[in-house]
Amino acid sequence: MITLKSEDEIEKMRASGAIVAGALRLVSERIAPGVRTGELDRLVEEYIVSEGGEPSFKGYNGFPGSICASINDQVVHGIPGERELKEGDIISVDVGVAMNGYHGDSAATFAVGAIDANGTRLLEVTRRALAKGIEMARPGNFLTDISHAVQMEAEGAGFSVVRKLVGHGIGRKMHEEPQVPNYGRPGRGVLLREGMVLAIEPMVNAGGYDVRVLEDDWTVVTVDGSLSAHFEHTVAIRADGPDILTS
Repeated sequence: MITLKSEDEIEKMRASGAIVAGALRLVSERIAPGVRTGELDRLVEEYIVSEGGEPSFKGYNGFPGSICASINDQVVHGIPGERELKEGDIISVDVGVAMNGYHGDSAATFAVGAIDANGTRLLEVTRRALAKGIEMARPGNFLTDISHAVQMEAEGAGFSVVRKLVGHGIGRKMHEEPQVPNYGRPGRGVLLREGMVLAIEPMVNAGGYDVRVLEDDWTVVTVDGSLSAHFEHTVAIRADGPDILTS
């Protein structure tokens, strides 16, 4: 069942989203060669708690971290730990915050020092794909209008969109209905209505779209070893269009 959020609920989610955005700003300032992903995790958890929130991810189905830290060919759900960032890496950092009973969720992919032209373009295209998807999050459109916009931007640039993983509704629970695929024909799925809140999250691979899960039962990687980028925002659908709650 898809729940429509009231104005009060959306504002509570905006407060959670502001902490998410602040955490990602901190990450962007700290990322550098030699930094361990576990250090980023500790930094984010301390910040979230200091702002009165709780990390949504920590303990979720047993996940051990407050962030997901996914490097290079890791698509999503990378477990933070002792791995050190290296010059030329890209790293996706996904952050979730719960406060006042509501969640916010956002992700961004960062360059570690100087990266090659392919990595730079992948980040630019994935960021644009998210923007194109968000633009379609309007009352009267259909769910797959978002999906199609993401797919066209990514594939039009010669990249692929991950098909086994999706965005999602969000609110009192971190994952709610509906699922939001990043590919598909337009004009299908549920009719978008004011009060829906969606976590829209393109996952774009430089190579093929096939992925697999590592033996840690969390980390998703590209099958062909190609780079992957991930950007995400929590978006409320308002009468006048999309409202990004994690900007």
